[in-house]
Parts: sequence; C-alpha cells; structure tokens
Amino acid sequence: MAERAIAAIPPRLRQHVENLGITVEDLAEDEVLEDLGIESAWELTGLYQGIPLGERSNADITRLPDRIVLYRLAILFEWIELGEDLARLVQNVVIHEIAHHFGFSDAEIEALEQEIGR
Repeated sequence: MAERAIAAIPPRLRQHVENLGITVEDLAEDEVLEDLGIESAWELTGLYQGIPLGERSNADITRLPDRIVLYRLAILFEWIELGEDLARLVQNVVIHEIAHHFGFSDAEIEALEQEIGR
C-alpha cells in the first residue's frame, strides 16, 4: 500500500523521494513519543525521520538516509475507529510524511493531499 501511495505522487515530486526509505513498525517506541510530546503510541501513525530537502546544505556531514516509519498497529487502530478505506488511510499517512521530507507547510500538505486524492 505504501508503494502504491508513492506511485500516486505527482511526477514533479516523485523524483525527489527515490532515496527515501520506508519502514513498518508495530508502534512508536517510548523515546520517539517522548521526543514528540505524544502520550500514546496509538496516536502516531507515521513519522518522517531526516532533514527536509530545503534545510540541507553541502556542508552537512554524512548522515543516515531519510526514512518514513509507518506504525502498523496505530494505522489499523485508526482504520477500525474511523471506518475509512485502509489503502486511502495508508496513502494519507505516506503523503503527509513525504510532505515533511519536502518541508511543506500544513497548507501545502493539504493542497498535495487534495491533488493526489483526485
């Protein structure tokens, strides 16, 4: 489902996510939740880990590759709670986290989600 979500990204953006890794974990670890100020692992469905493209510099030291983490159990919990289509929910999480990779504002994220949702 995550691969299909990436395939739905407009080509002008897709070329910039080729080296972005996607991993799936059951739930966020306590350290991640603490860093984000989130009380419950059930509230976090996805996370972008990296430096947004617009904030990078040629002077940056070597770093780990950027990645998106999808939290499987939290996504399934939200799917059950909301009754939304699971593939659409995964797509929304992936798109939202990829937008963080680009450094998009909330308004830009919403516009991208609407463009892809067509």
